[in-house]
Amino acid sequence: MFHAFDNSGPNRPLPRPDWMALLARAPLELLESSVASHLGPGVHWLRRPETGLMMVQGRVGGTAERFNLGEITVTRCALRLEGAHAGVAWVTGRDARRCTLAAVADALLQDPAHTDELDARLLEPVRQHLRQLAAERSARAQSTRVDFFTMVRESDGGADAEEDA
Repeated sequence: MFHAFDNSGPNRPLPRPDWMALLARAPLELLESSVASHLGPGVHWLRRPETGLMMVQGRVGGTAERFNLGEITVTRCALRLEGAHAGVAWVTGRDARRCTLAAVADALLQDPAHTDELDARLLEPVRQHLRQLAAERSARAQSTRVDFFTMVRESDGGADAEEDA
């Protein structure tokens, strides 16, 4: 299911939680091509990448009481680029490189000088990637769809048919 961060609309700046949600789901290749050049000696670590577990909760039907579904592995980090804002990131899995690049992108997106460029070079391709994944998931689910038909029984000329006569 898509959320508001997947469809920003024309000329609407994304709020930080929305772009952080996109960065958390961005593929490593897109992050590498967009922000890896900003990673270097100007990075001051506030929290180096670390991996841990997070409890995932669910709700039956989306509205009932919460219940613990299980745990997932997450990696988080926080950094400050020299002369820029602090960037933080949380990503699922154990990919410290992807988490670091997402934090760099978060720091750069807070600077208005980089926002439009990164929106076009990074966030829009991530949106397209997520739309493609959703379409593939939908197509796979559609291929397993079963249509059930209800057939009406015809009168076999038995006892009910004689009573009607």
